[in-house]
Amino acid sequence: MKLLTVNLGRPKAVPYTDQPQGLTGIDKRPADGPVRVAAPGPKGVGASGLAGDAVCDTRHHGGDHQAVYAMAREDLDDWERELGRTLPNGSFGENLTTMGLDISGARIGERWRVGPRVVLEVTCGRIPCRTFQGHLGEKQWVKRFTRKGAPGAYLRVVEPGEIQAGDPVEIVHRPEHEVTVALQFRAVTTERELLPRLLAAGEALDPEALAAARAYVDRHGA
Repeated sequence: MKLLTVNLGRPKAVPYTDQPQGLTGIDKRPADGPVRVAAPGPKGVGASGLAGDAVCDTRHHGGDHQAVYAMAREDLDDWERELGRTLPNGSFGENLTTMGLDISGARIGERWRVGPRVVLEVTCGRIPCRTFQGHLGEKQWVKRFTRKGAPGAYLRVVEPGEIQAGDPVEIVHRPEHEVTVALQFRAVTTERELLPRLLAAGEALDPEALAAARAYVDRHGA
């Protein structure tokens, strides 16, 4: 398992975002050298966990629980075959493009060591939005991405440091529960009856998903 590229985005004005200034950092490109990774601060204040990477709409993106976004190269390859187009690393706005890592099967709270020092923890899957659809330029993209159910994973920074292309990725902790990224994504998108199952992941879960699971149980029971 390894890191193929570390991808960074610069602010760019586009017509397909509702960010107040019309800016997005979703167009990410591989960095040439090492990149510093650290917890950025709470959502709404903190942005990306990677130095030099832009998260423009901090209302909905970034912050400690969505500090880093990872996507498997295998999933990008699958989309290439389906869409009939080339998808370079960073095409989905991911910070990390990995090889040999089952991101959809990763468990919430799973920890990865990237390179010699950095430790990241899986918090949730990525929910597609209008900006993502506009960036890809594919019709019905939000529905198609949701239906596929391989959303990539957001991660929090447990131990900061520098990472770079070619770094090994090692799973250093795998929780006992069975709440995977794929299960969490389905629960918050198309199969909300699965929400109670997310509670097994506890505080490792992204706070918004955890609140949704608790609210569902309060209304409907476990």
